[in-house]
Amino acid sequence: MSRLFRDIAGGPLCADGSVVCIGAFDGLHLGHQALVRHAVARARMLGVDAAALSFEPLPREFFAAASPPPRLGPVRAKFEGLRGLGADVVGLLRFDARMAAMSPEAFVDAVLVQRLRAREVWVGPGFRFGHKRAGDLATLQALGREAGFIAGEIEPLVVDGERVSSTHIRTALVAGDFEHAARLLGRPYAVSGRVVRGQQLGRTLGYPTANLRFGGKVPALRGIYATRVHGIGDTPRPSVSSFGTRPTVGGVEPLLEAHLFDFDGDLYGRRIEVEFVARLRDEEKFDDLPSLVAQMDLDAAQARAVLAAAPSPRYETSTQDDA
Repeated sequence: MSRLFRDIAGGPLCADGSVVCIGAFDGLHLGHQALVRHAVARARMLGVDAAALSFEPLPREFFAAASPPPRLGPVRAKFEGLRGLGADVVGLLRFDARMAAMSPEAFVDAVLVQRLRAREVWVGPGFRFGHKRAGDLATLQALGREAGFIAGEIEPLVVDGERVSSTHIRTALVAGDFEHAARLLGRPYAVSGRVVRGQQLGRTLGYPTANLRFGGKVPALRGIYATRVHGIGDTPRPSVSSFGTRPTVGGVEPLLEAHLFDFDGDLYGRRIEVEFVARLRDEEKFDDLPSLVAQMDLDAAQARAVLAAAPSPRYETSTQDDA
């Protein structure tokens, strides 16, 4: 069972030392997976803990709090994914004004030396850290020589001639190119979590939905989609999903609402995963509920047709909890 920590202050977490990897890890794409797996392999070789270190909120979210950038996945999904890749210790450090002001030297001493007792530290290409991004790999290596650990960078991962990055995945998702996103992720793009109670308006309109929150983050997607729902029985369930704020009924919080075709059951509290297959249209505000229902009828028919023609996923998915 992986140990989670959020604070800089505190005693040592790894008595015998650790091999640390550091990254944003949003979406845990193939490049992230390569970095974490490398650190885990090195840790197993040395007989010490593997530690995956990230931040919540991400620095770019902290510095753009008024208009935060979109995320590929919620916080819980990041933790579950890092644990699934073999991390013994997961640090989701609270990125606040105090941390933003920390020098590279202070960060290395407080986190890598005092808390994790790092023996090796591995990062991805272009790594920067510390106040005003003053530190880079060379800084980390120099500080490591003084503190007794080595630091290194893994090569960027390239798929079909393109460097794997969260930015490229977000661009593919917005364009509705889910096959491209899946190649960079190593699996179909999906959002997972526990089904929560909504306003139950969909049931009164003939379209009951399983609702997932996105952990207070801004999702990379918004619109209506043909989807598959995993975690209910042995095979994925075809569905049509809305991901957005539900402007027709005055919604504010982003919510993923999945209507499962030909299904009648209570899913509240169940962990499910909604896999995105195709984009159908943008989210719209309708003048009245009858107009909304008429469009939902069209969306459902289109989603059924798309899913009937879509090939089965070639990548494995895993149910993760964002609640």
